[in-house]
Amino acid sequence: MARKARQQQRGRQARETVAETVDGGLAELVPDPERARAWTLLIDGAPQSHVDLDDPARLSFPYQRRLGHVADLAAPPGRPVNVLHLGGGAFTLARYIAATRPRSTQQIVEFDAALVQLVRRELPLGPGARIRVRGADARAGLARVQDGWADLVIADVFSGARTPAHLTSTEFLAEVRRVLGPGGHYAANLADGPPLAHLRGQIATAAALFPELALAADPAVLRGRLFGNAVLVASDTPLPVAELTRRVATDPHPGRVEHGRSLTDFTGGAAAVTDASARPSPAPPASAFG
Repeated sequence: MARKARQQQRGRQARETVAETVDGGLAELVPDPERARAWTLLIDGAPQSHVDLDDPARLSFPYQRRLGHVADLAAPPGRPVNVLHLGGGAFTLARYIAATRPRSTQQIVEFDAALVQLVRRELPLGPGARIRVRGADARAGLARVQDGWADLVIADVFSGARTPAHLTSTEFLAEVRRVLGPGGHYAANLADGPPLAHLRGQIATAAALFPELALAADPAVLRGRLFGNAVLVASDTPLPVAELTRRVATDPHPGRVEHGRSLTDFTGGAAAVTDASARPSPAPPASAFG
């Protein structure tokens, strides 16, 4: 509580950062000095997402840009889609899809009710966004979605900078596949570092449920030289790998896409994760966020 009071006092003095204690720790909304209505959300010092209220189609974080590419390629341009977001953050991807695919219907499942209140108050959604926010654990919220409803499921769930164990298993992904319609896409933001055991296990887990996979990440992450984010994409139909590769490679922070044999080789014989063997994703090193 003392830390919260110090942060609040600092915010009042500087009239910049908004800081509140939420269920997941200390949440800070830090203004972007270069954009009048843009903010970065941090939880206990770890950057979570960036939002530009004047331009919600602008994605700043590399992993969010990669998720945005998946959303762009999940259906013909401009076509409304049904999207389920597991993990809300600052609602960045939901705002992006509402801006790029008007009339889309979206559900956000976010466990941290205090964080939702903070984001709703400080970074309000547009009145026509068609975004419903449900307070629930991601897996419990997933279980309430009807079969075949979603064109796209985006999983971006972290608790204390780690993905909870129960969101890493084949049982969890079986529920994801249940709510996806034919040709639907699943995209997950995964975080790992050397020796990449968690990331390889998550690829093997997805391969047990989906015949088509791709992985997009910073080459240094894929080489096991850096702790960072990787976006795993899965579907029951062929993925637009060529266009995804082109977009990821031409980003401001270029990445690489692995698919097919190269992704199988990268996985290195890792075993699929079940509820019985599941563990949270590894904690990032102290140096991960500067």
